[in-house]
This record gives sequence, C-alpha cells and structure tokens, in this order.
Amino acid sequence: MAATSDEWADKAKRYLRGEMARAGVKNAELAKRLTDMGLPETEASVQVKINRGAFPAWFLLASMQAIGCAVLRLD
Repeated sequence: MAATSDEWADKAKRYLRGEMARAGVKNAELAKRLTDMGLPETEASVQVKINRGAFPAWFLLASMQAIGCAVLRLD
C-alpha cells in the first residue's frame, strides 16, 4: 500500500528531527545557521515548519547543509 502525503510529511519531520538531534542542533541554532546562509528564519518559524512536517524541499536541503549532514539517506 502506498504511503499518504501525511505519512510522507511525518517521515520528513522525523528524519529532520533525528538529524538535528544527532548534530546537537536545536531550533534556535538551526534558525541562526539558516539566517547566516541567507535564508532568514526565526526559532518560531523553524519550529512551525518542522512541527507541520509539510515543509518545502529547499527547507529540508538547506537544513541538512546547515547542520552539517552531507548525506541524505532515504532507506
């Protein structure tokens, strides 16, 4: 059975949170790093995006780079 969009959103949220935890990066630090990369974010905006799970692909990719995650594994 194929996953629903809600299931994919939940998977994306859990994946990003897991990578942030491994890197020891909290929402405020991620917001600062994204802002330093030229993508203005606040701690609240990061929290809302991650809690919602349905964030844009650019946010996931930029966040991965910001926390130093060089590999995106989908398995």
